Amino acid sequence: MNTSTKWFIGIVAFIIFIGVGFSLLFVTFVSSVVREDVEVVSEGGRGDKIAVVELAGVIVTSEETVRQIKKYREDRSIKAILFRVDSPGGGVVASQEIYQEVRKTRDDGKPIVVSMGALAASGGYYVSCGASTIVANPGTLTGSIGVISQFMSVDSLLHKIGVTPNTIKSGKLKDAGSPFRPMTSEDRAYFQSLMDDVHRQFIDVVEKERDLDHDTVVAFADGRVFTGEQALDLGLVDTLGTYEDAIHIAAHLAHIKGEPTLVKERKRGVSLFERIFGETKIPDFLGLKDELLNQPILQYRMTHGL
Repeated sequence: MNTSTKWFIGIVAFIIFIGVGFSLLFVTFVSSVVREDVEVVSEGGRGDKIAVVELAGVIVTSEETVRQIKKYREDRSIKAILFRVDSPGGGVVASQEIYQEVRKTRDDGKPIVVSMGALAASGGYYVSCGASTIVANPGTLTGSIGVISQFMSVDSLLHKIGVTPNTIKSGKLKDAGSPFRPMTSEDRAYFQSLMDDVHRQFIDVVEKERDLDHDTVVAFADGRVFTGEQALDLGLVDTLGTYEDAIHIAAHLAHIKGEPTLVKERKRGVSLFERIFGETKIPDFLGLKDELLNQPILQYRMTHGL
C-alpha cells in the first residue's frame, strides 16, 4: 500500500469518526431536552380494572417495566395485570429482573397474564415465564432459549491505517474481547464458560416454571424459535389466543364480572423536534444512542435472521 492510499484511508476514517461523534452528541442533546409526562388512561367496560403493561422492542433496561408492574401489584383497585410482550429479548440482567417482578406478582396472588405479540423470544420468553398464564397467537415466534455475546474486531483495519493500540493490563484475561486484538483460544473458552452458565440459568427457569424435565428442555434449548402452536405442543405456553382472549382470561382469573376496564400508562413527550416541527414521532431516532452505547454484553436475544 503506497503512502497516498494510506493517507486517503486515514482521512476517511477520521471523517467517519468525527461524524459519528457529532451524531452521538446531537442525539444526547436532543434526548436531554425531552420532557415526558405520564398519564393513565382507561378504556373498555365498566367492570373491575385490569392494568395493561407493554414491553416492546429490545430489552435494554428493566426499570420502567418493573416500576409499572410493582405499582399495579400494590394497587388494590387493580384486580389483574395483562402483560403484553412483543420483544426479541435483550439484556440478561434486565430480563431476569422483569421475570422476578412478574413471578412476585403471581406469587402474591394477583393474576398476571402474558399476551404474546408477533415476537416473544429469548429474553421476551424469559420474562413471560413467571406469569399466571401465557397466551400466544398461533403465529407468534417464541422460544429462542439461549444466550449470545458478540464482539467486534477492528485490529486489521487499524493495522492497515498504521494505528497501533497499546494495552497495559493486570491479568491475561483483563482485555479479553477487546476489539483491538484477535481473540485467543483462551479468551474464547473463558467467554464460552460464561455463556454456558447463563444458558443454564435460563434452562433452570423454564424447567421450574413450565414443569418440564431437564432433558426435555435441553433438547430444544438450542436457540431455535417456535411458532405459538409448536410452543403449545412443547409446553412452553399455556394456550393459544389473541390479545382480546388474554383480557378475558385475566378477567376470569380475577373473578371480574362483566366487561373489565383496561388501565394503562401513556407517555406524552415534548422534545426539541416537536417544538420545531410539531408532534413528530422520533423514538427510533432517539433510541440510536441506546442501540450504540448501552447494549448489554450478555444477552438473551434472538438475532434477526427471519
